[in-house]
Amino acid sequence: MAKDRDSSALSEIAERLQQFDGEPLRVEFLARGIDALTQVAERLDQSELGEVVASPSNADALVTALTQPSAVGLFSAADPLTPARLRGLQARDALLAAEGGTLTAEEVGEGLHLPPQAIEARRASGRLLAVSIGRRGHLYPAWQFADEGVLPGMEEILALLDAHPPLAKVRFFLSGNHRLDGERPLDRLRRGELDPVRLAARTFGEQGAA
Repeated sequence: MAKDRDSSALSEIAERLQQFDGEPLRVEFLARGIDALTQVAERLDQSELGEVVASPSNADALVTALTQPSAVGLFSAADPLTPARLRGLQARDALLAAEGGTLTAEEVGEGLHLPPQAIEARRASGRLLAVSIGRRGHLYPAWQFADEGVLPGMEEILALLDAHPPLAKVRFFLSGNHRLDGERPLDRLRRGELDPVRLAARTFGEQGAA
């Protein structure tokens, strides 16, 4: 019975892969990815595999598998920076999940009573903060919005941070800042304390500045 379920699962995967016929780059990527996953699966013991399978999402399952003790050393020969990259991915996604997560342009438009095109125009002009997700568009951190539109002072601070990439801006708002006595700029903005946040934004990225 278990063998039948395994065969069915493998057949379903094979059918899903067929959708990429005629896209050689995607096929090559999938082939390399499957080969890498096979190497990981061969290393993990049953308890580790159980933890991986219990992960709440496929992305979580992948990271959980790669961080299991049995996977140690898998990347060291080919690329010693891989573990650091994994940590960076986890940190990035944790940032984007914080304080209510993210919204699509359509969702932001509903909240601001504007069409998605107007939201994208505001993003392009630096008046809204968004992180690119490639051809799928952009995600907008929900915490930059208040009950009535954009959080007061947000646009001005974003203008001061214009030279920094989007993820650096996210880190600025969500990280403790020594110029704010260790508080986060977001919390100061929520209290209407714009002046100290201006100072922190002007010096963001300078040596020794948080």
